[in-house]
Amino acid sequence: MNFAGFAILRAMAVDRSRLLDAAFLAALDSAPTAASAASLDAAVHGSACNGRTLLELYESQVMARHLDLEARELKRRNEGFYTIGSSGHEGNAVLGRLLRATDPAFLHYRSGALMLERARQQPGATPLFDVLLSLVASSDDPASGGRHKVFGSPTQWVPPQTSTIASHLPKALGCAFGIERARALGVALPIPQDSIVLCSFGDASCNHNVAQGAFNTAAWCAHQHLPLPLLFLCEDNGIGISVRTPQGWVEKRMRAHPGLHYVAGDGLDLLSAFAAASEAVAYCRERRRPVFLHLRTVRLLGHAGSDVESEYRERSEIEAAEALDPLVASARLLLQHGLDTAAGLREQYESIRRRVAAASREAARRPKLTSAARVVAPLAPLDVVAIAAEAGRVAAPAARKECLHAGEELPELSLRPRHLAVQINRVLQETLAKDPATFLCGEDVARKGGVYHVTTGLAETFGDGRVFNTLLDETSILGLAIGAAHLGFVPLPEIQYLAYLHNAEDQLRSEACSLQFFSNGAYRNPMVVRIAALGYQKGFGGHFHNDSSTAVLRDIPGLVVALPCRGDDAVRMFRTAHAAARVSGAVVAFLEPIALYMTKDLHADGDGLWLTTYPAPGESVPIGAARVHAEGEGADLCIITYGNGVWMSLRAAHKLLGSSVRVVDLRWLRPLDRACIVAEAQRAGRVLIVDEGRRSGGVHEAVAAVILEELQECMPRVATVCGEDTYIPLGPAAGTVLPSEDSILAAAQRLLAVPRGGKA
Repeated sequence: MNFAGFAILRAMAVDRSRLLDAAFLAALDSAPTAASAASLDAAVHGSACNGRTLLELYESQVMARHLDLEARELKRRNEGFYTIGSSGHEGNAVLGRLLRATDPAFLHYRSGALMLERARQQPGATPLFDVLLSLVASSDDPASGGRHKVFGSPTQWVPPQTSTIASHLPKALGCAFGIERARALGVALPIPQDSIVLCSFGDASCNHNVAQGAFNTAAWCAHQHLPLPLLFLCEDNGIGISVRTPQGWVEKRMRAHPGLHYVAGDGLDLLSAFAAASEAVAYCRERRRPVFLHLRTVRLLGHAGSDVESEYRERSEIEAAEALDPLVASARLLLQHGLDTAAGLREQYESIRRRVAAASREAARRPKLTSAARVVAPLAPLDVVAIAAEAGRVAAPAARKECLHAGEELPELSLRPRHLAVQINRVLQETLAKDPATFLCGEDVARKGGVYHVTTGLAETFGDGRVFNTLLDETSILGLAIGAAHLGFVPLPEIQYLAYLHNAEDQLRSEACSLQFFSNGAYRNPMVVRIAALGYQKGFGGHFHNDSSTAVLRDIPGLVVALPCRGDDAVRMFRTAHAAARVSGAVVAFLEPIALYMTKDLHADGDGLWLTTYPAPGESVPIGAARVHAEGEGADLCIITYGNGVWMSLRAAHKLLGSSVRVVDLRWLRPLDRACIVAEAQRAGRVLIVDEGRRSGGVHEAVAAVILEELQECMPRVATVCGEDTYIPLGPAAGTVLPSEDSILAAAQRLLAVPRGGKA
């Protein structure tokens, strides 16, 4: 097909909106009308829904429809930037009526009628105008500040989602979990204790592995009689973009799912939808158990305005879907029961059209984001002063002493130096004692104390309400933490190995770290994700236990990446990480080098130089601050590194007799300490970057870029030692693809042999 053919198809797709509009008006003219008016306060057709409620639900449906129609008009005028609409899904308005504005709602992109109906609970709300501001990407948009078209409201407990497929289900589950965990722990909630959580999605999303993980985790909780007030809302229109859902698949699959109470309703019929939703909401709220509400819907106007639906659906199929228009069904219901007249409904429809059009013109005139600084402003704001103050806040000695076993003393009073794993355990204990809203979760973290015993004794001390095992699913671990953090918790989820993070990394990228950005700072999900990481485990475990792929973390906007290699730094940095989460809503990845957990010595067996005493309470390290270790007084060579590279580089530097070497431990891989990198590189004139990550995409590339950008006029000699572009093999072969003390020493000697500014 040539370009002209595609243009015709696109014109046909756009014209469907006008055809749908005209078809609705024609249906009004032909609909039968009751002989007399009905009482607005009487139940309709024996249901729990009265006439007044039906009229309001219908009004929300009409407003949602006109928003969809106007979104396409805005696109035609090149003033709007989003056309995924709610047409055919307007039956979800019943959830907007039956749920409270304090019931957190994680909604997908076809929730227009639900949001409009929910807004009735907030006097003075302007939901129509708010959505239009979002459609035109105006900075006045109260949901995202012009960063995306989202359904969100900081006053109605609707955290904004973007173009969600299923990635919001795990955090909705985490939020429901957090409600019940707060109740059990006596932690204050920002919402009523009997609140429930709504999570909506389409039928196609049910097949996503993330959705299946959420269903499984919900059922896993229900099987153990753990309260979980979570309402899954599946709006089933039978198609995902162009991929059809097999008829009956969702019902057959979810009716049989253990642990989930299944309720079905017809979203094309307000009375059926209202009855089903009423049952689902009541069951979830009263029994505190997960519910799967399956509403039949229909998709009208294609997936979005740019979707040429006629490419994959026959015209007869498109027209058959349009004949099921729920707006027509609702209008006929009102007319059948004498709740309005055809003329009255037509006038209302046109009045709302005029109202939306006027609001649209005003929205299009509103300001847009015009600078990168304004775009990124809410991404990951860090209040340095407040973070330092919180990190310096000392837990009450009595609270900390309660955590100790008989005869034990506070760790800062002990003169005995300890290794990294012990000091991390101690700072976790300190943090849990300091903040009642902090909990620690993950695989094996409770009675076992973690694979490397870093969390030993914490479950015994703080109880299984605050230190507990999860099922073996990293997506659910992170989702649980993200959702609970919406309610004021500061979770400490553990990912057992860095390689295990990769199948769940999207929970950090698309959910945790995007929330402040897409909510314009109105919502946040603070957390410190502890991850056992990096290589050098003497060949044990291969790739899945020796992973240095920090690039995937450094690429996530807003994520803070901490990587201590010594016990004293770990304590000070963890205090800062937790404080940043607590006061600034930061999401922090706290990487812990496995090979250094138990390391005691540095240069010789028994020297104990890698052991440290516990830093005094209140001591902390600013985010992004590097640490410099010096061998000698001068600066013949600067080695910039992190993690295991620090330990190896210090050993290599010790062997460079007659040379003064300064080893820079970056400590924070994001953000980098640019000032320290530049100052030390300029001072030495020779720089060796040691990066146990891979040659492609490793930290060394960012460090070299800083030096190149800042020192072009006096460029130092730069060399790198880094890992190969490979997975880590099993056994001794692992040592052949990673930096080693010998390779660092050899590279350093080559650099020292070259005069400053000279060439090899």
